[in-house]
Amino acid sequence: MAKELTSRAENYSQWYNDLVLKADLAENSAVRGCMVIKPYGYAIWEKMQAILDKMFKDTGHYNAYFPLFIPKSFFSKEASHVEGFAKECAVVTHYRLKNDPNGKGVIVDSDAKLEEELIVRPTSETIIWHTYKGWIQSYRDLPILCNQWANVVRWEMRTRLFLRTAEFLWQEGHTAHATSDEAIEETRKMLDVYAEFAEKTMAMPVLKGVKTPNERFAGAIDTYCIEALMQDGKALQAGTSHFLGQNFAKAFDVTFTNKEGKSDYVWASSWGVSTRLMGALIMSHSDDNGLVLPPALAPNQVVIIPIYKKDEELALIKSKALELKEELNKLNISVKIDDRDTHKPGWKFAEYELKGVPVRIAIGPRDLENQTVEISRRDTLEKFSLPQEGLATKVKSLLDDIQQNIYNKAFNHRKENTRTADSYDEFKTILDEKGGFILAHWDGTAETEEAIKNETKATIRCIPLDQKTEIGNCIYSGKESKGRVIFARSY
Repeated sequence: MAKELTSRAENYSQWYNDLVLKADLAENSAVRGCMVIKPYGYAIWEKMQAILDKMFKDTGHYNAYFPLFIPKSFFSKEASHVEGFAKECAVVTHYRLKNDPNGKGVIVDSDAKLEEELIVRPTSETIIWHTYKGWIQSYRDLPILCNQWANVVRWEMRTRLFLRTAEFLWQEGHTAHATSDEAIEETRKMLDVYAEFAEKTMAMPVLKGVKTPNERFAGAIDTYCIEALMQDGKALQAGTSHFLGQNFAKAFDVTFTNKEGKSDYVWASSWGVSTRLMGALIMSHSDDNGLVLPPALAPNQVVIIPIYKKDEELALIKSKALELKEELNKLNISVKIDDRDTHKPGWKFAEYELKGVPVRIAIGPRDLENQTVEISRRDTLEKFSLPQEGLATKVKSLLDDIQQNIYNKAFNHRKENTRTADSYDEFKTILDEKGGFILAHWDGTAETEEAIKNETKATIRCIPLDQKTEIGNCIYSGKESKGRVIFARSY
């Protein structure tokens, strides 16, 4: 099956597309720019959802749901917000169809035009802050710590499965606070939640930073982000958390009476991650043989494949497989037994390698005699035998080792592909010949940032939160700079 994949070295973009399709993660739909997430891909997304949802609730948040449709007038209330999303909005103008009098199917009923057009949700700040106006009167009503799991639509013309589609799935947190400090603390807290999830669950190292004014979310005071480096040397924004100040509260007149009895506008944050994380997961770890999934997100952490020629052999092997599965399940390890007689063992081995199952166990008649099993680990492609006695604890330890090894490999890749540039020529050479993250001085102006982007297609991914004060000269303008920022080409 791996032979059906284009190699990364030959064409990284095609390798990615091949892998998404061949591993049964997703496919293009009949609707241009939209995707069908297939059961295997959705199972991974469900695990992401479950883990993130618990992390949100453990930090005091709760789920709600807000409308898919947003009145157009709501977008007019926050100028920078509408400007940021205007070109991506899908607009509903009518509410009814009718039969074509010429007998050519159905047509839009021109008499059913909406009094006000509705925007299909590109993000929910406007509808949520309109709603919060009715929820908030006093400091006693604060904070509000809402999260929503939903789909959104941003009309993309050039799409790629998971990475950029017209419709995608995500979560969006929207919180309301009595003070600026509380809202900023919330923004930073959720950035840390995303970073912890990326590193501990996805085994994907990330850099935490703040976006430049050019790159921040439309309507935000500050946008914080986590940035990951893919195997081809391009960056991918994996999550964002925004300090919105009082912008949306002022736009929708959301005020509260504080402890001193004075009226003030509410302070806000919003934060989100999407099915783009699926693309990040694929491109961070996978290889020319297929997916490499960290055990924390694998739908099946272990697959057991019986090797047999006679039905009586299968009965004995399956009995042992069920026994092993029960032992592994007690340790919260998800296990699949593949005893299909429609495919040969070699085909199954290739299938599970392609789908990134972390541990494969093969059991044949000889293994029953020797009381052993054959183990294959997906991350290194190593094969070895283990005794059946005490196997469950050994497999659990092996899964922990695989999770850490996948992270270490990605961390070392980022470390090896993070470089410093002190001149514009050096910057362009690194960008063209090696890629990766580039630490370079920037003079802090939007003009310089835009010029570098136009000339090289590299953007400032973030100003690192741990940026050290280091007086230098901007690589482009030569003007003074107080510290290095992270540049990269990106998805």
